[in-house]
Amino acid sequence: MSAKAPSPTVLKIGQAARRAGVGAKAIRLYEAKGVIPRAARGENGYRLYSPETVDVLRFVKQAQGLGLSLAEIKEIVAIRQGGHPPCRHVHQLLQRKAAELDQKLDTLLVMRRWLRRSLAAWGRTSRQTAAVCPHIEASGARR
Repeated sequence: MSAKAPSPTVLKIGQAARRAGVGAKAIRLYEAKGVIPRAARGENGYRLYSPETVDVLRFVKQAQGLGLSLAEIKEIVAIRQGGHPPCRHVHQLLQRKAAELDQKLDTLLVMRRWLRRSLAAWGRTSRQTAAVCPHIEASGARR
């Protein structure tokens, strides 16, 4: 039985990317946007990341999955780095996101109904004159 190799104290960008489940390009973007701090550089110029940065990268990925923007994630990370728990702020952001999604969903449902009506009327409007397309122009009045 072999012992598990100790994890390095610093990770190159590819190693950090694999551990966090993101791409190296994403890490460079997060760094450029200030979501994560600028990496230390080795003598060879390679970016070097701490295991703690990998944890933040995982958080960024999960937060993006919830629809948070990089600017919002940057705020959350800054609150945490300031020594405060960001959970109240995150709760408010997620409430707003849920309300925005509800509004978008309502809009999409209306649009789907309009599209279905337009398709159902397709054979009845094709011979009418129109500026561009009678199918769209005739259905616009029936929204």
